[in-house]
This record gives sequence, structure tokens and C-alpha cells, in this order.
Amino acid sequence: MGQGDAMSPHSLQVRDLLITVDRGMRYGIQRQVETQLRNAIRTGRLTAGSDLPSTRALAEDLLVSRGVVVRAYAQLAAEGYLEVRQGANPSVRRIRGEIKRPPRAPGPLELVPKPRYDLRPHQPDLGSFPRQAWLRSLRHGLQTAANSELGYIGPPGVEQLRVELARYLGRARGVAADPERVVVTLGSTHTLSLIARVVSRGGVTRIAFENPSHWLLHNVATSAGTTPIGIPVDEDGLQVDELPAAGVAAVLTSPAHQFPTGVALSADRRAALTQWARASGGLIIEDDYDAEFRYDRAPIGALQGLSPEQVAYIGSTSKTLSPAIRLGWAVLPADLVTPMRDELLTSVLQLSGIDQLALADFLRRGELDRHMRRMRTVYRHRRNTLVEALHRELPGSALSGVAAGLHVVLELASSDEELDACAAAEGQGVAIQSLSQHALPGYDGQPGLLIGYGAISEPAIPLAVKQLAAALRTVLRARATRSARA
Repeated sequence: MGQGDAMSPHSLQVRDLLITVDRGMRYGIQRQVETQLRNAIRTGRLTAGSDLPSTRALAEDLLVSRGVVVRAYAQLAAEGYLEVRQGANPSVRRIRGEIKRPPRAPGPLELVPKPRYDLRPHQPDLGSFPRQAWLRSLRHGLQTAANSELGYIGPPGVEQLRVELARYLGRARGVAADPERVVVTLGSTHTLSLIARVVSRGGVTRIAFENPSHWLLHNVATSAGTTPIGIPVDEDGLQVDELPAAGVAAVLTSPAHQFPTGVALSADRRAALTQWARASGGLIIEDDYDAEFRYDRAPIGALQGLSPEQVAYIGSTSKTLSPAIRLGWAVLPADLVTPMRDELLTSVLQLSGIDQLALADFLRRGELDRHMRRMRTVYRHRRNTLVEALHRELPGSALSGVAAGLHVVLELASSDEELDACAAAEGQGVAIQSLSQHALPGYDGQPGLLIGYGAISEPAIPLAVKQLAAALRTVLRARATRSARA
């Protein structure tokens, strides 16, 4: 009996692997096979000790030469993922520190292969960045900067920018913003890190997070010395009545458009949340990360306007303009202003004064308003195209989330289905994320895929959805087959 022809009680059939090949992809079939098997092993979908199909069986199923599969197995064996034995099927090795499912979503700074279709939810349309308008503001900042503004600029940031931010946020988001309460930072995650460190030194050990919410923010809170506590989210948003029993003194929320579920905090819950903060002395941290992108009505105003002394409002340019402009801000309750300034000084000595002056001019000339109006139209069309394509390719599919932001949620039956769908989609060159990748312990809500439309052009959306639908149908067929055999 030749290599790969032996069978064992742990043998996997070809149909169990959920491998697909696309001859139109920019990288070769061997790499596609390697990538899908590697990801399946790392995420735990292929467990240690499982025997893979023979090279002949897999090659016949994929309609490729046996040599392609032989080389793919050999590469994975060399990397330590497979055990190759003479006269037996390759088997999955046990990986030290193996990832537990569901894996977290790759961070924006991690080096991952560029997908053929990027449907991840975090990326805005970088090609629409208003380069000429920004360049004009940069030139204005350089030409008009005082000598002192070219030196070290400490917290809370350039006064011109704080004044313009206060005006813009008051006009566009309903924020009660006094320039003296505005602190300029390097972005929303930086702001959260500063706030978490300040409240931690004040004795706060637990911060409530919507469950699910972005995994990176959980890590930021943990690094600052606090423990993230998951609070369930339903169709009305954060379940505020769970806060007292959670024993928390602060809560991070995105009331206008929650990530990743896409729901908005109802009026009753908004009132209940501010009442909780007043009664308990708790702090609400309002992350207004993409609230201005609302397509079916005017954007919902910021929660901060209802209770400025209980809410720390944070925002940045990452979703509205570009992650490359490392500027964010916080509008703070009076008792947090001085501690935040002190924390900022020790966390980063200097924020770019030139960039702050440029953003101040950009706001003053109304360029951000014009850009936001333009992008709301662009994203609304993309969202409509995406929803139409999903209903066409996956009839009867359930989509959720308000008409806002940069993604929709495609609901699935289980977290296992999520995991298989993400792996199968990656094999088709489609990058997506799932709800469970952003969950804290105890999450038992709706599973689903997060399908973004910020980083993909409108003409490419139907093609991407077709590939995604093909991957998902493969997963559903394989799961149905396994259920029938069970």
C-alpha cells in the first residue's frame, strides 16, 4: 500500500476539508491548498491526530495534479503542521499554543496576505481620501504656523484645533464641547488607553464592554490594568439593567452604531444609561467611531450631549478620513481633564503640530463636512449593492444592523458555521470577519459574518459576494452531509 492510501479511525474524507481552488486567483493552486489547510489546523477546525486524505484522493477531488498536493503536504510538514509517515496518510500535528476557536480577527497592523476581495469591516475607502484638500490645509498650516507651534506642543493640543473640533462636534454630533475640555490624542484606541489608565489609578478595576465589541479595545483595557466585563447587547443596544450586577464603575459603548452588531441604543436605554451614571457615579465612555455614516435618516446625536459630566466622548479621523492621520480627541468631564493631560504627557511627548494645524484648517474651511456628504452617498450606494447581491446569491439570508457604518451582518446558525465560513471564504480570496471574533467570555448571541463595503469598489461587490456565497454553500453542504451521517 503506497503513501497516503492507509486508513484510520481518525481519517478525514475529502469532503470534510472544505478546500476549494480558484484558477483565476493571483497566487497558485499549491499555495491555495497550503493556506486553507494551515488555517484549518491553526483555528482548530482540523484537530491534532486527524489523518488527511491521500494525495491521490485530494488531487482527484480538486482536479489538480497529484504533485501539487504532494508539494503542499510536504511544505506543511516542513513547517510543523503535518506528520508525514511512510505508508500512511499525513496527520495533523499538535501545535504548541494552538489557537482556540473562535480566533480573534487579525488586527489592522498585522501582516496578512492581501485578499482578492476585502470585505473586512474596519477599513474606509482610502482611494477617496481628499488629497488635494488635505494638501492645501497642510500648506496653510506650514505657512501660518508660529515658531512656537513648530516646537514641542504638549497636552491638551493645539488651541486652534481644539476650538475647531468643539465647533464641529457641537454642530455635527450635538456634543457639548468646550475647547478647554478637549484633549487631542493619537486616535481612539490611544484615548481609551489613557482613560483606562487614569480610572485604574483611581481604583477602577473593571470596565464594562458591549458583548460583542472590538477585540482590540478589550486588549487595550487589559493592558491598562483593568478587566473588561461583557454586557449583552440586543436589538435595543446595551442591556443597561445588567450594569449594577456587573460591579463596574465605567462602561464603553457605541450608542449611535454599535460594533459589530450594527444596532443603535434606543431612546429608553440612552436615558437609563445616563441615569445609571448619575446614580452610581459611573463613567460612560462614548466611542463615536462611525456614527456620522447613517443612510436612512439623519445621524443620531451623541449621548454626551445629554450628560456631559458623566460621559467621556472619544473620536478620531480613522474612519472619516484615513488611519494614516493619527489624530483623535476626547471631550471630557471636568474631573478628568487634568488627569488626562498628565497621562497624555507621559504616554507620548509630542503629537504632530503640523498635522493638528492642518486638521484645524480642514475643519475651518468645511472640507470635512464636504467629504462626509460625499462619502455618505458613496457608502449608501455600496451598501445597497451589497444587500441586493447577498439576497440574490443567498436567497432567504437574514441581514441585520441599521443602515449605517461600513458593514452589514449576515446571520448564521452557529459559531462553528462562522468559523468554517471564514476559512472557506479565505480560500476563495475573500477576507471577512465574524461576530464571535469580537466576543468576550459569556457571549451567547446571534452568530454571523461581518461583511464590509468600505474598502471595496461598488463594481467589485457582486463578484465578491458571488465568491463568498460559493464558499458558504460549500460549508453548508458539508455540514449537512456530516449531520446526515451522524
